[in-house]
Amino acid sequence: MAIGHATLERHHTGPFRHRVERLLGQADVRIGGPRPWDMQVHDDRVFTRLLALGSLGLGESYMDGDWDASSLDGLLFRLLDARVDEHVSGIAAIFDAVRARLVNLQTPQRSTQVARRHYDLGNDLYRAMLGPRMIYSCGYWRSPQGAVAFDLDTAQEAKLDLVCRKLGLQRGQRVLDIGCGWGGALRYAAERFGVTGVGLTISREQAEHAKRVCAGLPIEIRLQDYREIDEPFDHVFSIGMFEHVGVRNYRRYFESVRRCLSPDGLFLLHSIGRDASGHRTDPWIGRYIFPNSMLPSAAQVTRSFEGMFVLEDWHNFGADYDLTLQAWRRNVEKAWPGLDAGYDERFRRMWRYYLCASMAVFRSRRAHLWQMVLSPRGVPGGYVAPR
Repeated sequence: MAIGHATLERHHTGPFRHRVERLLGQADVRIGGPRPWDMQVHDDRVFTRLLALGSLGLGESYMDGDWDASSLDGLLFRLLDARVDEHVSGIAAIFDAVRARLVNLQTPQRSTQVARRHYDLGNDLYRAMLGPRMIYSCGYWRSPQGAVAFDLDTAQEAKLDLVCRKLGLQRGQRVLDIGCGWGGALRYAAERFGVTGVGLTISREQAEHAKRVCAGLPIEIRLQDYREIDEPFDHVFSIGMFEHVGVRNYRRYFESVRRCLSPDGLFLLHSIGRDASGHRTDPWIGRYIFPNSMLPSAAQVTRSFEGMFVLEDWHNFGADYDLTLQAWRRNVEKAWPGLDAGYDERFRRMWRYYLCASMAVFRSRRAHLWQMVLSPRGVPGGYVAPR
């Protein structure tokens, strides 16, 4: 009796399926189950891809439509919370780890890759997702009483206000924004606190938009690497850029800040961070979203500014990033029909996976959002941290 191709395929993938089922079971995720976070498999090749490539295989197979979940962020949260990823690394993760150990992935030449492949995708996409301020970083969703009662725009304004208050900005001061994005933070600081400023970005799309947004204000937007600047500022801030610097360049980054910062000034660093030191990003994120990026650990950051700065304040509100990402997902899902046709279905699935995976990372407390306030020689009498 002849055995059909489908039967052979099931027989071939059976052992791999069983291994994946056991892994998913550790996170209370079932294949074909009825719950929103259960995995619905459309192509059995997902099992071999996941076991061979780890997180890269999981993300790529979702992009290719091999599987779905009604609650994608719910599924990914359970996998991360149960640390299933630690049992499946894959070939890609091993290769990336070796490469990061041997090569500086964030040289001035390499650093422009993330600008071309991510930040220059199109301002229409980011405008739809981020809202009118186009702030591509975590909002501050907590009211003074601790309740979550904000929408995205209010949360982003609260974050910008928090940054300015932590720096103690005063009218007439000159500030530097390292990684200014689309100019929203500098515009807010100039309009609300009366400062002048310089913003640095390596993205042409961001620079052109930021110049339009800040037109008429005492702000200069430059297409310039942070390593190149050497001029005086009263205060410096950097929001959501440090993730692209890389551990091999941390010391030089802080040296750049130090030589520009007034002896009596403050530096605010707003960055995603992680608990354990590493030298690379997740393989899927590195290939499809943020090439050459990596998240710092607390030890890597403090070691890099040792002897150069006094740490005045360290504020962690990483749980707020889950709320921010949920708002971005709602915005972009609603906007897809009206966006450029160049964002095909595979791109949309890629982008959905990126946002949901990021939610899962923060929801599981595997990543954090840190705001650090540093001073060159200590604030006389001590620094009082706004919240």
